[in-house]
Amino acid sequence: MRPENITGFFFWLSFVLLAYVYLGYPLVLAFLTAFKRREDATPIGPHPKVTLIISAFNEQDVIAAKLNNALELEYPKPLLQIMVVSDDSTDLTDEIVSRFEPMGVLLVRQQRRLGKSAGLNLGVSHANGEILVFSDANALYKKDAILHLVKHFSNPQVGYVVGNARYVEKASETQSAQAEGLYWKLETWLKKKESLFHSVIGGDGAIYAIRRILYSPLEPTDISDFLNPLQIIDSGYLGTFEPAAISYEETAESFRKEYRRKIRIVSRSLNALRRVPRVLSPFHEPRHWFLLVSHKLLRWFAPVFMISALICAVLLLRFPLFRWMVGLQLAFYVLAVFGWLTAESKTAWKICTFPYYFCLVNLASLIGCAKCLRGDLSGVWTPPRQKESAKA
Repeated sequence: MRPENITGFFFWLSFVLLAYVYLGYPLVLAFLTAFKRREDATPIGPHPKVTLIISAFNEQDVIAAKLNNALELEYPKPLLQIMVVSDDSTDLTDEIVSRFEPMGVLLVRQQRRLGKSAGLNLGVSHANGEILVFSDANALYKKDAILHLVKHFSNPQVGYVVGNARYVEKASETQSAQAEGLYWKLETWLKKKESLFHSVIGGDGAIYAIRRILYSPLEPTDISDFLNPLQIIDSGYLGTFEPAAISYEETAESFRKEYRRKIRIVSRSLNALRRVPRVLSPFHEPRHWFLLVSHKLLRWFAPVFMISALICAVLLLRFPLFRWMVGLQLAFYVLAVFGWLTAESKTAWKICTFPYYFCLVNLASLIGCAKCLRGDLSGVWTPPRQKESAKA
């Protein structure tokens, strides 16, 4: 085979994979679920005991609002345990939580900063609920959110339930924040379709629930809301998405504040696949494998396809078609640069914002994959709403 044919093959392979990740997969998923209808879950028997576990590190600005919100939830009070796991917070978080102890809120403090996953291990050891609901400190729930989550556990096949995390749109938010909100709307749509087809892929740190008997202790570098669902699927259970279980949180003021978090998420999520290797076998659970590879694995490696497509097109510049391909790709990246330069401006051109966001997400994926492959995993986190100078 001639060298240009080999180069052309890799260009079109990269192009097709990219097109599949961002266009083909949603279309295929829409086709596969076109005639499926969601059946509303109906609770059977009494409400189960629930423990709401709120992870916190230096959350003094939001923790009081979160606890007031938790205390107003429509769930039988004797059956709802509210717990805050403080990861060695150094601000007023613990002091604020302690003010809510007379109202039944439990503070569990890690004496050393070990990270969210280690904190969840500690929190679960103090939990008395048969259903565990995991939440972030800035995620405010609709009053009936836990009722909607818990009703699905009347089905013995359901191992975890993912709620509907929504971003609150602000008039003052930047174009970058709006791009994040648009991206999240696509993610929500995919979750609905995946749940119809088989199981929603992964959880959501803001709002998801599991059966306590299915919780496996985590290593500090594990990402709980991705590894836990993988372990549950591997055990033969299903995961479902509940759009009526709604939580609200604000978008980050700047996507740059989200950038390091996204790197950390990709690196630890890829590592989770090494922890549960059977889910990568198409023979273990074919439908989940298809969703996992299409939604996550191929997307994480999309930047490799982008680089391959550009290099291959440059090597084939003597052909008119590939001169067009190089020109289109370079134009897209030029727009991304302009988007980067104006990302924090409210007057940024929308035509530049999408390329910028797309490229930055894929750059984070590329770095995250590289960090995972070389074993550079972090067990601690800094919420993106905190100061940018704080270490992640």
